[in-house]
Formats: sequence, structure tokens, C-alpha cells
Amino acid sequence: MAETLPGDYIGPLMSIWRVGLGYDIHRLAAGRRLMLGGIEIPHDRGLEGHSDADVVCHALADAILGALSLGDIGRHFPPTDSSWRDADSVELLTRVVALATSKGARVANADVTVVAEAPRLAPHADRMRERLAPVLGVATGAVSVKATTNEGLGPEGRGEAISAHAVCLLQLDHA
Repeated sequence: MAETLPGDYIGPLMSIWRVGLGYDIHRLAAGRRLMLGGIEIPHDRGLEGHSDADVVCHALADAILGALSLGDIGRHFPPTDSSWRDADSVELLTRVVALATSKGARVANADVTVVAEAPRLAPHADRMRERLAPVLGVATGAVSVKATTNEGLGPEGRGEAISAHAVCLLQLDHA
């Protein structure tokens, strides 16, 4: 029977689950605050970008947008638009979550890995989780933030940049 039904048919009271993958990288630069996961982290440099360049929020936004086939963060908040200059990336993520909600989707959980040689990020992971959970509309236990180094390899390993990889599971309810 399933072969004869349209691809989007899900039956009464069932859910569609969608997974999205996000990635972002920004160069480190002097004279900038280091914002990661919506919190400021003490460091001698911050991330360079049109907004506050929070790679964690950007990767999460891209994961949500990707799960819904809505493009990427640059499409929704282009660097050519001066209204997003120095924008708080938590606000950008909040807008992406609102867009997802308007499409009938909600975040079920999120997992982020931040890649940086310095500063040491593990001590800040719980604060990032606590900051991101209400923005995503989930319990803190549904948000994972991990940190790793790049073992001296690539721009992260040379201390030139910080990147983040994120995956989100979205639930679309249909009655």
C-alpha cells in the first residue's frame, strides 16, 4: 500500500522527522569579542564576520534551515544587508526557529561540535547549552555542545579560525 501513496502522505497523528546538518567557520581577529553559543568567552581575539560571527549559532541555524530545505543563513541574513551588521547571532537563530515553527516544525534535539585550538571551550559547554536550549525551544538535555581541537591541522589547528558542525532533528506534526 505504501508504494501507491504520495511521498508526503503520513497518515493521521504521525510525525515526519527531518535532519539537518550545519557548518560554519570564521577567522579569529583582534579587537572582537568571542561569542560562541550565545555567550561571551574570554579570549584575546574574537571571530570576524558581518554579525557577531557566532559559529555555533550559525551552524545551528543552517542545520534547521537545511532540514526544511530553506537554504542557508546567508540567504536569510545576507552580509550585503547592512541591517544585519554586528547582529546578535542568537537573534538570528531565534528568527530561524520562528521560521521553522511557522512551517509546522519544532526542534527535537541539537548536537554541536566546536573546533578550536584555543581557548579551551569544555568549561563553557554547559553555559552554551543553557543559553541555546530556550532559543531552540527544548530542554537543556536536548542540546549537546562539545569541543575538540584540530590537532594543529588546518586554520583551526593553526589558531586562525574557529568552526562548528551542528546537526538538528526536527519534528513536523501533521494531523
